[in-house]
Amino acid sequence: MAGRGRPRSFDRSVALTRAMETFWRRGYEAASLTELTAAMGINSPSLYSAFGSKEALFREAVELYAATEGAPIDRALTEEPTAYEAVAAVLRWNARAYTGDGRPTGCMIVLAAVNTTDEAARRCLAEVRAAGIDQLRERLERGVRDGELPPDADTVTAARFYTAVIQGMSVQARDGAGYEEVARVAEQAIAAWETVTGGAVPDVPDGPAAPDPYGAGRPAAGPGTAGSGTAASTDRTG
Repeated sequence: MAGRGRPRSFDRSVALTRAMETFWRRGYEAASLTELTAAMGINSPSLYSAFGSKEALFREAVELYAATEGAPIDRALTEEPTAYEAVAAVLRWNARAYTGDGRPTGCMIVLAAVNTTDEAARRCLAEVRAAGIDQLRERLERGVRDGELPPDADTVTAARFYTAVIQGMSVQARDGAGYEEVARVAEQAIAAWETVTGGAVPDVPDGPAAPDPYGAGRPAAGPGTAGSGTAASTDRTG
């Protein structure tokens, strides 16, 4: 609650989005309370009243990131007709999302608690990344059931392989790699489909020029806009 009967004087959802962007850009430990409250447009008492603690705020920010950045990934994994097309869409979407203008580069789930000494923050992100691997594995297992992949396909290792590629794309984007560089990595991983999964590449249009139904080409949102940017989501993996 915002105090004893006093109405909250700020938009909680906008404040949370700005906190998410700050954690995404700076990481959990580097984002100080001073920096967070300045970005959120509130003072420390309001932050504690609305969110409880920095750790609780971070958890809510991670949930928001998964819900907004992860939504295109969820759609790709559920709506694409084949496992190949689903994984290709995830890789291509993340290449764009990680290098978009007007937003932090890379993936918050990968980058926000690198080498952190805060066990709770590290565990929070590790759980989301593990869920992303499971999500990929389940899509590959559906491919086995549908006859796209062989019965003995190692879906666990394949899911971990593509997750490792996605996480590496995130780190490279944060280090300054642009879209074309990151997209080439994605295309190489897609080209490795038969080797990684044992399944044949279906006869589908390929290439990053295909229309993107998941919003990768959308304009960057302005400050404080929910859904202002990556997954993942398998961006949970990333």
